[in-house]
Amino acid sequence: MSSKASGQLATTGKTPLLAGGNPQIVKGEGDAPVQAYIAAMPGWKRDIGHRLDALIARTVPDLRKAVKWNSPLYGVEGQGWFLGVHCFTKYVKVAFFRGAALHPVPPGASKSQDTRYLDIREGDQLDEAQLIDWVQQASRLPGERM
Repeated sequence: MSSKASGQLATTGKTPLLAGGNPQIVKGEGDAPVQAYIAAMPGWKRDIGHRLDALIARTVPDLRKAVKWNSPLYGVEGQGWFLGVHCFTKYVKVAFFRGAALHPVPPGASKSQDTRYLDIREGDQLDEAQLIDWVQQASRLPGERM
């Protein structure tokens, strides 16, 4: 499908970007599809993707990664997925699937009773200590089965 025909795709390099600048990556398990997604993140978002991925990998020893629904997912084997990342036009959204159970609760509300979000915009200073704490807490909770 060409980008003109769909009205929703743009292309940077080899990876098409969906509406909002989210990379269109073939779903797959493991680190390789996640790294492909990060490499295709446009502009400043790529640096955020690398920082998030490295932080999550350092924080969770038995980390499991995948790309599903054009979003990297992070989980623990046997516990499901605890976190997802998604690119939007002006920010990168970090979804904590059991975020309502975290302390403090991440700031972004969701239609889902359990999910909470952290939106990262260009120029934002990441509070890495808080993010590490949320990732540690989230990785110990039962995750989503997807």
